[in-house]
Amino acid sequence: MTQAMPGTTVSIHYTGTLPDGSTFDSSQGREPLTFEMGAGQIIPGLEAALDGMSEGETKTVTIPAAQAYGPRREEAVQQVPRDAVPDHIPLDLGTQLQVQTPDGQAMPVTVTQVTEEAVTLDANHPLAGQDLTFAVELVKVA
Repeated sequence: MTQAMPGTTVSIHYTGTLPDGSTFDSSQGREPLTFEMGAGQIIPGLEAALDGMSEGETKTVTIPAAQAYGPRREEAVQQVPRDAVPDHIPLDLGTQLQVQTPDGQAMPVTVTQVTEEAVTLDANHPLAGQDLTFAVELVKVA
């Protein structure tokens, strides 16, 4: 049987859940997720869990935050003066924006608080700091 290992291309169906049991993502109703093992295209913990699996095999694994999107970093939360944000920028809570870092890189942030004086922007991944559980089925190995 063909097994998933670094250098192989795999296709998986998955459902990802949070510790409270809520689903944060799923491939159900879509094409399987296809990627190259060892290329760093998915979170490290999930890739490690797939290593050695065979086509048709299913598994449920819990990935610690450190092997998923990392710990939540408070230094990634910044307040900017409200008057520094152009009026045409939407500031609804949960809005995803792109800001430019001092070195010119685009960085995604989420609006988490808005007051008359300041806007709080969070650059943490929305799943940072959370352990994630995946029910996976290895559909194909090439």
